[in-house]
Amino acid sequence: MITDPPILTMRGSFERQPAELVRSFAGASTGHLVDAMGGAGALHWRIKPLSPGRASFFGTALTCNCGPGDNLALFGALEIMQPGDVVMAATDSYMGCALTGDLLAGMVRNCGGAALVTDGAVRDVAGILQTGLPVYCAGVTPNSPVRNGPGTAGLPVVIGGVPVASGDIIVGDADGVVVVPMAMAAEVLEKLQTVRIAEAALEAKVKGGLRIPDFAQELLASARIERLP
Repeated sequence: MITDPPILTMRGSFERQPAELVRSFAGASTGHLVDAMGGAGALHWRIKPLSPGRASFFGTALTCNCGPGDNLALFGALEIMQPGDVVMAATDSYMGCALTGDLLAGMVRNCGGAALVTDGAVRDVAGILQTGLPVYCAGVTPNSPVRNGPGTAGLPVVIGGVPVASGDIIVGDADGVVVVPMAMAAEVLEKLQTVRIAEAALEAKVKGGLRIPDFAQELLASARIERLP
């Protein structure tokens, strides 16, 4: 290549859902959301909160692709960030060093970020917890990254096996993180109410002593079950 490529490519302007619609996802169970999307949307199981007691969040995705061993793109995301954004930082699942520590997590909080999610590792756990920012990662290591790029901020990424675009709605709880594509947000919210009603009804029956639900009994009694002597 005759000329050096840019060390960071940024898109600061992207479509966002109305704040009222985003707030409608507050407190949603990630399990319910996955059910409302037909069993899809959850990041890889390894991506979990540093603190289960500080895990619940919702917000608008702000993506950045840092690549392995680098976090320059995180600083680009800070410049683009609006209050309530969730930093979705892709590292190609690199675990050789931390993507970030407590200082950058504090900056995300200072910029109004709702959470930081990465498929990589973090460090300075005690300090991150003190910031109060929900942080999800695939592991912890004291090794530090560099800031050389190349990277992107505001452009689509893949994290934990799930495509994420800036503007998508992100929800997290102690079970993990779910991505609700922006184009599906209204539809998912409508289906979510149906899922909640069905779950609440079955939960009440379980608390009342239910042993096997009707749908399972019908299946067990059908010709699809082979019973060996």
